[in-house]
Amino acid sequence: MPRFAANLSMMFTERPFLERFAAAEAAGFEAVEYLFPYEHDADAIRAALDAAGLEQALFNMPPGDFAAGERGIAALPGREAEFRDGLEQALHYARVIGAKRLHCMAGLIGADDDRAAFSSTYLANLALAAEKAAPLGITILIEPINNRSIPGYFLNYQRDGRRIIERVGAPNLKLQLDFFHCQIMEGDLAMHLRELIGVVDHVQVAGVPERHEPDVGEINYPYLFDLLDEVGYAGWVGCEYMPKGRTEDGLGWFQPYRRR
Repeated sequence: MPRFAANLSMMFTERPFLERFAAAEAAGFEAVEYLFPYEHDADAIRAALDAAGLEQALFNMPPGDFAAGERGIAALPGREAEFRDGLEQALHYARVIGAKRLHCMAGLIGADDDRAAFSSTYLANLALAAEKAAPLGITILIEPINNRSIPGYFLNYQRDGRRIIERVGAPNLKLQLDFFHCQIMEGDLAMHLRELIGVVDHVQVAGVPERHEPDVGEINYPYLFDLLDEVGYAGWVGCEYMPKGRTEDGLGWFQPYRRR
């Protein structure tokens, strides 16, 4: 049976961030993820995790100026020094918090930008991140993101993500398969999962098209959850969706999978 992680950037937002950990535990989750921890003290986050008895599934590396619209800098030529600094910050947080996965966001590319230069920068930065993370037992993840939610995002397709992973060749560089993004860009979710399972180290879910609970919309998630078991996926399933109302009121879909 799949193991689910609540995304605290989107769920339980009726509460201050550090109070969401206890709320996730009370709802039956065993782990949490979120976008960015950097506005909070790493020790305070670790204390909240420990108090709730939760595992940290994932968080993102610094994305550049998120408030100004940036969505990662790993592929952006000329931002390599900033990327290295962000990598060190992320690794520090991961050590303190106990996280074993970091999502490395690629960034945005303009229509007139040199894609070859972006690709070269991305490959070099991913190789560096994987090298620095390996001694800590941390896996670096890349995620294809649909170009409707984030227009201009550098990485959109699962096959391109796998090619990048193969080109870098680091054993701790893996794919973050978000069914929401994959459905919008490509569909054929079951076949993508079967074909990619060897490089998938984290899965995320949300309803399509509105990104609400996974029992709302066009995706048959009970089928996919059974398929995760069938293909032997043992990682976390991150619930990166925006509840239609109060988080707890929309957790009916979760009850058959609740372990606590």
